[in-house]
Amino acid sequence: MTDNRFFNRSELIGILVLAVFLVVVLPLTLDVFRLNLVAKYLTYAFVALGLVICWGYGGILSLGQGVFFGLGGYCMAMFLKLEASSVENTKIQSTPGIPDFMDWNQITSLPLFWQPFHSLTFTILAIILVPGIFALIIGTAMFKRRVGGTYFAIITQAVAAILTILIVGQQGYTGGINGMTDLRTLKGWDIRPDHAKVVLYFFEVGCLLVCIMIAQFVRHSKLGRILVAMREKEDRVRFSGYSVANFKIFAFCIAAVFAAIGGAMFALNVGFMSPSFVGIVPSIEMVIYTAVGGRLSILGAVYGTLLVNFAKTSLSETFPELWLFGLGGLFIAVVLAFPNGLAGIWGDYVQPRIDRLMPSRKPKPDGWTESSVADGAPAE
Repeated sequence: MTDNRFFNRSELIGILVLAVFLVVVLPLTLDVFRLNLVAKYLTYAFVALGLVICWGYGGILSLGQGVFFGLGGYCMAMFLKLEASSVENTKIQSTPGIPDFMDWNQITSLPLFWQPFHSLTFTILAIILVPGIFALIIGTAMFKRRVGGTYFAIITQAVAAILTILIVGQQGYTGGINGMTDLRTLKGWDIRPDHAKVVLYFFEVGCLLVCIMIAQFVRHSKLGRILVAMREKEDRVRFSGYSVANFKIFAFCIAAVFAAIGGAMFALNVGFMSPSFVGIVPSIEMVIYTAVGGRLSILGAVYGTLLVNFAKTSLSETFPELWLFGLGGLFIAVVLAFPNGLAGIWGDYVQPRIDRLMPSRKPKPDGWTESSVADGAPAE
């Protein structure tokens, strides 16, 4: 018997609890500064969601998701920077009307590829399409040639390193190592005051919940079951007549788009974008968020991101010289003791007790036994 429901009971409760936690509990208990920190953490949750689909269900470990996070962030930052670089705001420059870092590098006119980013509509499309097309190119080049596993992970790291070097080297067009700073307004609306930070927080939470719904739909669809089958027995899926390469490309592309949305929200919430969020180290940290939360759990990825970043902030504030060791110890302890992350702890210890306290009263179908398993349902 196949369960085609979009949510089961426990998943629906979990999403509602997460929504209440983010929309009600945190805004009522945290000041604006801390709430803005949570907003920053949640931008990484978009990346972790994509990795659940790509790595958890598709078995494709990407160590270069910072590339797509950075592409989305830079697309949004370019729009915000152009709005902050009006002729009135830059009249003291040698060439008014262009970003300050271009003026410093003696560029006298706005480059052609910057021109479309005067439009917010184009910017939103670019946030989705640029990383998606880039992931499509990489995925097609790799998966059509059956490059995967460790080799694919290393290649994604190399792409992250190359993009970082490119951004730093083209200082006149990208802001270089300093990135794009002094982002002020969105269509004339000042994004720097406290009330604007609160509005952006709720907007980001809304976008995150929509992405969770999309990930949940993929998980419960036939596509999700094929991804799991592909992860476990790739050759069997191929011999069944499915194009394994195309499914891998899709999973990689949707992970890239999720990461780009997170990068765009980061630029909006934090007010700058730099190459320090694009390279190998931040990409590996993004994988850690997913592993701690549970790479097979959509909600676990969000909680894992919040936990790791909260620990990172707390340790860096309390023990500035030791926080990296503490963060590494946290990751090692979770992976060794609970290989399925926070979701594994919930599934192994908490959920069974809840099920015993709240037994299902739904009548069992004819022929049902305790050993029955839903056809094609991914195990978590």
